[in-house]
Amino acid sequence: MTEQIFVELSAIIIVTTIVAWVAKIFKQPMIIAYIAAGLLLSPYGLNIVTAHETVATFSQIGVAFLLFMVGLSLSPRIIKTVGKISIITGLGQIIFTSSIGFGIALLLGFSAIEAIYIAVAFTFSSTIVIMKLLSDKKDMETLYAKISMGFLIVQDIVAILILIFVASFADNGSVSALLLKSLLKVVGSITLVVLIGHYILPRVLNKIASSVEFVMLFCVAWCFALASAFHMIGLSIEIGALLAGVSLSMSPYRHEISSRIRPLRDFFLLMFFVFLGSQMEFSNFGNYSLAILVFSLFILIGNPFIVMVLMGVSRYTKKTGFLAGLTVAQISEFSLILIALGIKLGHIEPDILSFATVTGLITIGGSSYFIIYGKKLYHLLNPYLNIFERKGRKLDEHVTNKGDKYDYVLLGYNNIGLSLSRMFKRLKKKFLVVDYNPEIINELMERKTSCLYSDIEDDNLFEKVNFAKTKMVISSIKNPDINFHLIKQIRNCNKKAIVIVVAERSEDAIECYEKGANYVIMPNQLGGQHVSTLIEHFGLDMDKFVRNKIKHLEQLNPA
Repeated sequence: MTEQIFVELSAIIIVTTIVAWVAKIFKQPMIIAYIAAGLLLSPYGLNIVTAHETVATFSQIGVAFLLFMVGLSLSPRIIKTVGKISIITGLGQIIFTSSIGFGIALLLGFSAIEAIYIAVAFTFSSTIVIMKLLSDKKDMETLYAKISMGFLIVQDIVAILILIFVASFADNGSVSALLLKSLLKVVGSITLVVLIGHYILPRVLNKIASSVEFVMLFCVAWCFALASAFHMIGLSIEIGALLAGVSLSMSPYRHEISSRIRPLRDFFLLMFFVFLGSQMEFSNFGNYSLAILVFSLFILIGNPFIVMVLMGVSRYTKKTGFLAGLTVAQISEFSLILIALGIKLGHIEPDILSFATVTGLITIGGSSYFIIYGKKLYHLLNPYLNIFERKGRKLDEHVTNKGDKYDYVLLGYNNIGLSLSRMFKRLKKKFLVVDYNPEIINELMERKTSCLYSDIEDDNLFEKVNFAKTKMVISSIKNPDINFHLIKQIRNCNKKAIVIVVAERSEDAIECYEKGANYVIMPNQLGGQHVSTLIEHFGLDMDKFVRNKIKHLEQLNPA
C-alpha cells in the first residue's frame, strides 16, 4: 500500500513537472499549470489520482504553511494600519456581491433557496490562490496586498460562521447558541495566542536561537500545534496556522523562518492545486452554460468594481483600489464547501456543484492573469479609473515635507537606501525617499524623513515628484525593466541629473549605461571588492575585524 501511494505521488509530481514546463515555455502562471495537471490526472484525463486522502492531507499541509507565512508578515502595526479598511471592504463586498448575485440568480431561473446558496457562496474569494500569487509576485509588502490579506481574513471568518449556521440545520441545534459558542471560542483562542506570543514565544526563541535548524523546527511545530488545536475545538486549521504566524510576526527571526519554510510551502501547496484540479466536477454543466458565463463575468468584473468603489469612497488612490480589487475576482474553496453542504442537506440539487466548479475554474484562471498582470492592466485602464478616486488628499499618499524640490531622490528604501539616507542627513542635503511599503513609510514619518508613498512603476510618480529640478536620482530597485523605464523617463525631463541604479547581471548593467545611467551599482561585485579590501588591510588581525564588526553593527542599527 505504501509503495503504491509512493508510485502515485511520483506520477503526480512527474506529470505536474511536465505541465509546468510547458506552461513556463508559454509564460503561463504556475497556478494554472498545477490546476491543469490536476485535471489531466483526474477521471476526465489519465485517472491517476486514487489516493485522495493522502493528496488531500498533503494539500492541507500546504495551506497551513501558506497561511502561517501570511501571518508572519502581518505585524500588529500593519493590522492597525489596514484593519479599518479591511473590515469595510470585506463586509461591504460580501453584502453587495451577495445581494446582486441573488438578483442575478433569480433572473437566470434558479429557485429562491438555490439563489441564496449561489449568491452567498460566490461572495467569498480564495485566500490560498491570492496569497500564492501575491507571494510569487513579491508584492506581499505592498499596501494593496496587506489590505487584501485583511479583507480575505474577514471573508474567511464570515464564511466559517455561515458554514456553522448551515450545519446547524443538520445537527438540529440552536443557531444562536452555536454562533455564540463559536464566537467565544474565537475570542478566547485569539486572546490566548496573543498572550503566548507576547510573553512566552520571545523567551523560548531567544533560548534556542543558537541553532537555526531548531528554531525552524520549533516554528513548524508551533504552526501545526496551533492549527491542530483550532481544528479540535471546532474552528478551522487555516485560522490556527494564520494566528501561529501572527504570533511570530514581531520576532527578529521571522525573515529566516519564512525563507526556510518557503520550499516546504511550495511543494505541499502544489499538491493543493493539483488536488483542486483533480476534484473538478463537470457532469451536466452544459445546462448551466449561460449561468456560468454570466456569473463568471460578474465575479471577474463585478467584484473588483465593488472593491474599487468602497476603497475610493474610503479615500484610497485608484491604483491601490484597482490592484486590491483584482484580488477578489474568483470564488473560494469555501464556495464549493458551502454548496456541497447544501446538497448534503437536500436544500439544492447536485447539478449546482458542477455549475459552481466550472465557474470556479474560470474565475481562478482569469483572476490569476489579472493579479499577475495587474500593473500593466492599471496602466492600460488608468485614464478610465478616475471615477473611483475622490478629490483631495488620499490615505495612501504620505509626504512629510510639502516642498516640491529635492536635490536627491531615493527610489526604494532597503539596505542601500538606509545607508544613503544617513549620509544625506549627515551632509544636510534635501532628499526624498519614495517607497511602496507602508511599514517603511510609517517608520520614515516617525523619523520626520521626507517620504512619499508611491509605486516606482507608476507614471503618476513623475507628476508627484519634480524630477526636472532634481540633481541626483538613485534607484535601489533590482528589477532591470523598471530601471530601464525609469532612466528613460528621467532623461526625457532632465538631461543633467545624475542617475544611479542597481543591476545584478552584467548585461543589465551594460544596458542601463546605454540608456543613460551615470553609474550602475552591482552588489555582488562591490561585496567581493569590499571583502578583498578588508583582507588586504586587516590580514589575520582579529582585533581589526572585531572593531570593524562593531562599527558595522552600529551602521546596521536604525536607531
